[in-house]
Amino acid sequence: MHDDEVPVSLAMAGALICAQFPRYRDLPVKPLAVGTDHAIFRVGSKIAARFPRRREQAETCRIRLEAEARSLAELAACCPVPCPEPLGLGRPGHGYPMFWSLQTFLPGEIATPAGLARSDAFADDIARLIASLRRADTKARHFDGRGRGGSLTDHDAWIATCLENSRGLLDVARLSALWARLRLLPPGGPDAMSHRDLIPANLLVKDGRLAGVLDGGAFGPADPALDLVACWHLFDTSRRARVRQSLGSDEVEWQRGAAWAFAQAIGLVWYYEQSNPDMAALGRSTLARLLDDG
Repeated sequence: MHDDEVPVSLAMAGALICAQFPRYRDLPVKPLAVGTDHAIFRVGSKIAARFPRRREQAETCRIRLEAEARSLAELAACCPVPCPEPLGLGRPGHGYPMFWSLQTFLPGEIATPAGLARSDAFADDIARLIASLRRADTKARHFDGRGRGGSLTDHDAWIATCLENSRGLLDVARLSALWARLRLLPPGGPDAMSHRDLIPANLLVKDGRLAGVLDGGAFGPADPALDLVACWHLFDTSRRARVRQSLGSDEVEWQRGAAWAFAQAIGLVWYYEQSNPDMAALGRSTLARLLDDG
């Protein structure tokens, strides 16, 4: 999936868990999912082992995972639904070159772009989630400059690359015109606490309701519009409007949410067209909703 990918086999994961967390040595280990950034294995019924897939220096990885564990604990304290809790940090070994982590496992089905697109109840759940995260204390921190959540124009070069690579896959002319408008939006309000990656794959549902939030290691201050990306990833026009009304988003905040959804979705189709069809499909769906909104 990535040029810098580090393979993680079931045998490798099992050996690392057995050697470094012997209290879990008798629990069965099985592949759970292969995400864009982690290979995930289920350990027994209540634990998930997460192995970073993109190569980085071991010490850099350790520092990042320790920071993610702190963010997970902070997210759990304000999230209205369960989040994974950190259980331990694993070391390199058995052919795997980086640090890795253990977390609690949450049951539920992964959300999809269309599955609950017309659900008022699920839209209300997402609005409640975003509002709850925004109310968390930033502790005088500001956006850390990593990824999305700062200045829209910082992403111009990446988006230009994505648009060029999307020729023959997407309506590049319309998308270019849309970005030309969105990138000029004025700055949003003061930074607020944000999940920073509210895509369907990071949301668990049960009986049509939000049941859990995954991958919260980036939880931190960012543009308050950033978590609004979930609206275009998940909902039809009416449910998007319902979330907007619930949150009281003004026009600038709402349009900046669309801009962040664009910045995320534009890279999904061409990058994952062959390696991860589900992510490519998410990109197409989100971009279609953005174009529908004009």
